[in-house]
Amino acid sequence: MKLEMWGLITLGIALVAGCLVPNRCLPRLPDDKLMHAGAFGVLAWLALGLATGPVSAAAWMAGLAVAGWLIECLQALVPDRGFSWGDIGANLAGIGVAILVRALSHHFMP
Repeated sequence: MKLEMWGLITLGIALVAGCLVPNRCLPRLPDDKLMHAGAFGVLAWLALGLATGPVSAAAWMAGLAVAGWLIECLQALVPDRGFSWGDIGANLAGIGVAILVRALSHHFMP
């Protein structure tokens, strides 16, 4: 199995587990939105490494966007957590940055 797949699985499990823990059990984070963008940016970077073409890449990115939305929906059921459109926006921003950086890296370093 490719290293990207192991990274994607590991980070995905850690992300879901961390997002479903009540806030009172977590340490204070300096910037929640930056954490969301960073996590989904790394997930997107790894997923793009697994993509076999443009359609595959689009499917991976759509899957990550849906996963981010589902996590937010599940957080609404967790004590001290809630649904946040801002978090979804940060997730999408991270995905967008990963797409941009990956595209630029392929353009300038083929």
